[in-house]
Amino acid sequence: MESNSSPSSSPIPIFSTFTSPFEGSSKKSDLTKKPLSLWPGMYHSPVTLALWETRSNIFERLLDPPLDAPPQTELITKTPSRSRMTIMYNFSTDYLLREQYRDPWNEVRIGKLLEDLDALAGTISVKHCSDDDSTTRPLYLVTASVDKMVLKKPISVDVDLNIVGAVTWVGRSSIEIQLDVTQPATADATDSVALTANFIFVARDYKTGKAAPVNRLIPETEREKSLYEAAETRNQLRKRKFKDEKKELDNGEVDKFEELLAEGRIFCDMPALADRDSILLRDTRLENSLICQPQQRNIHGRIFGGFLMHRAFELAFSTAYTFAGMMPSFLEVDHVDFLRPVDVGNFLRFKSCVLYTECENPDHPLIHVEVVAHVTRPEFRSSEVSNRFYFTFTVRPEAKAMNNGRRIRKVVPATEEEAHRIVERMDADSL
Repeated sequence: MESNSSPSSSPIPIFSTFTSPFEGSSKKSDLTKKPLSLWPGMYHSPVTLALWETRSNIFERLLDPPLDAPPQTELITKTPSRSRMTIMYNFSTDYLLREQYRDPWNEVRIGKLLEDLDALAGTISVKHCSDDDSTTRPLYLVTASVDKMVLKKPISVDVDLNIVGAVTWVGRSSIEIQLDVTQPATADATDSVALTANFIFVARDYKTGKAAPVNRLIPETEREKSLYEAAETRNQLRKRKFKDEKKELDNGEVDKFEELLAEGRIFCDMPALADRDSILLRDTRLENSLICQPQQRNIHGRIFGGFLMHRAFELAFSTAYTFAGMMPSFLEVDHVDFLRPVDVGNFLRFKSCVLYTECENPDHPLIHVEVVAHVTRPEFRSSEVSNRFYFTFTVRPEAKAMNNGRRIRKVVPATEEEAHRIVERMDADSL
């Protein structure tokens, strides 16, 4: 992302939420303003509080949208710089903030970072779609999907961190936002970018719930034009992928499918003869459940998408940890689709498993974990998938050394459905 000197893109400092950022304020306007920490319908975290305070004039309208007001009648053409935002984590000086983000290995908790990325992307989408007219009703913006995110280097919790993002592409009612997580380069990593993510949001009319057109985008710089073209290419690939989802397996895939299933049948029918270096997929499963609480909802009353990604990541990490018997190291999260909204009061079940492993390089084995989120309604005896997450982990050499070089086992299916899932993910990861 290129820098911009406009006031709207000035970096937003992030502070710890162990104490209220509104305490001790002496400004007259602050004394009459309702603290954001008391607003209903917001998932509170250091980042969301800072973002909502920065754009409170917009979010106050969204808390009680004027549904009787007319929709925006004229689309505005904006540049990427109009939506660009930067947030700063002063980890080097803010001890309390460090403690909120520290994991047991003195790195940043990836799950919390996924939350923050979603929060910032959502704010940027609102900023782009706003017409700054209080007489029109705002749009309802929801996370539709997240493209693959790859961790390029470990993120230290002792060094200041920045996230910068802007709109890079728009369709009729969809918006793509690119976010770059940066930390000063070190001797081990010359590039300051630690992670790049692309979020897709879709716009709905608050009153009708139907798709609504969004403001246009005109890239200015060569980099912005390049990002726009890359986003357009990704959009075309998504459309083709959607059309090809139900294609028949080709011969190579059938052979792979049968080979996996044959190994699984040995486990089921002749367990004493099964390969001790393999394990059934069903034996790698973990699960947790929760009732979605009001404190986890966003300004639209739905469960905050970043919260779902956070919970999915931590279950995936636990799954990889118990499977490997060694501390896993996160590498990437594949494309995530938000298939249906999750509401307050929903019974949400996260189910995880290790789909398959890659051990061709014994010093850098790969563990592919699937997490599926189900919205379950016991009173109606129904269960629907809201999200599918695919995470990839490895284990660090020092962890393998501590465990006497313990091998990562191969995962095999016991059913045709499991074999299909494994083959599909292998093919998707090879693209």
